[in-house]
Amino acid sequence: MEIKQADVHGLKKGSYIMIEGQPCQITEINRSAPGKHGHAKFRITGVGIISKNKRIIVIAGGKRVESPIIEKKNGQVLSITENNAQIMNSESFEVFEIEIPDEFKTRVSEGSQIVFMDLGEFGKKIVVVKKT
Repeated sequence: MEIKQADVHGLKKGSYIMIEGQPCQITEINRSAPGKHGHAKFRITGVGIISKNKRIIVIAGGKRVESPIIEKKNGQVLSITENNAQIMNSESFEVFEIEIPDEFKTRVSEGSQIVFMDLGEFGKKIVVVKKT
């Protein structure tokens, strides 16, 4: 996972940002009007990709923030054991174990295709969606 610098003005709902050192997906952005001698302030609310915790930051409009570049990759489920699944990356044929979120447990089966996020430096891979 690479990290780039992004202008606060260019952020949108659904994009990714680093808040308190954790990658988060933006759920809400509020902009306050500039004061007599100041800049506009942005109140950004995000949900952690790994921990699912809600995080809020307030930042001046002229600042730049860290924005992670998160790659979504395709994979195939090889086997399932309780809460984990063995996944093979469709591009590199790398095999690894990944935890299956509760919302996908009933829909994911052996041989099904999934999309996952690779959060390299955090050592995590997260299931995003089952492909049809």
